[in-house]
This record gives sequence, C-alpha cells and structure tokens, in this order.
Amino acid sequence: MDLDKAMTISARGMDVETTRLRVIAENLANQDSTGSTPGADAYRRKTITFENSMDQTLGASTVRVKQIGTDASEQQLRFDPSNPAANKDGYVKQPNVNSFVEVMDMKEAERGYNANLSVMQATRDMLTRTIQLLK
Repeated sequence: MDLDKAMTISARGMDVETTRLRVIAENLANQDSTGSTPGADAYRRKTITFENSMDQTLGASTVRVKQIGTDASEQQLRFDPSNPAANKDGYVKQPNVNSFVEVMDMKEAERGYNANLSVMQATRDMLTRTIQLLK
C-alpha cells in the first residue's frame, strides 16, 4: 500500500473521531437544557453512527459518518413548578444525557484519534527515512 494512502486513511479516521467529539461536546453542553414552553421536550442526546465505505480512488475501505441521529430514550421528569417548561402538574422533562456515558465515549474517541495519529506519525517517519536514504 502506498504511504500516501495510509496517511489518507488515517486522516479519514481522525475526521470521524473529530466529528464524534463535536457531538459529545454538544451533548455535554446541553445536559441541563430543558424546553422553553410548558410540557416541551428537553434536549435529546445526539448519537453518531459510522460505516465502512469503499473509496474507489484509494482502492481501500475507509470509515465515514453514516448519520447523526437523536436518542429516543424516555426523558425523566423532575418536579419544578417554577420552571417555564413545567407541564400542568409542575413536572419538567429532563435531557436524556448521561455525563458518565459521554465521558466514556469521549475517552474512546480520544483513543481512536490517537491510534490514527500514531499511524500518521509512523508513516511520516517512514517517508522521512526513505528521503534520507535517497540523499
């Protein structure tokens, strides 16, 4: 496999992990965002799905973001009659974001990003050594 192809494949892996981190950051930033009208839904956690796809120009399988969706799990209710988003019974829907899950996802994305970065660094080192041999 060409070294530039290895760099491109690793770069695509880093791109999807960057997108994953952006989604996680959005979830964490909105973990306390409730609705603004009575009975309105609170923020729903976003999810990201990856897929392998064949890149004809590279002649290799790469990863890409398949979709960014929303988590349809049930939202918990909290009694807070003074909140503008409270329903007629005084309950407010809470976001379905679990900061523990988000932090674990963040750690996994970081490991994936670092693995791709290591491949890029090793490839760059191989290219540098090859150029030095040609001098």
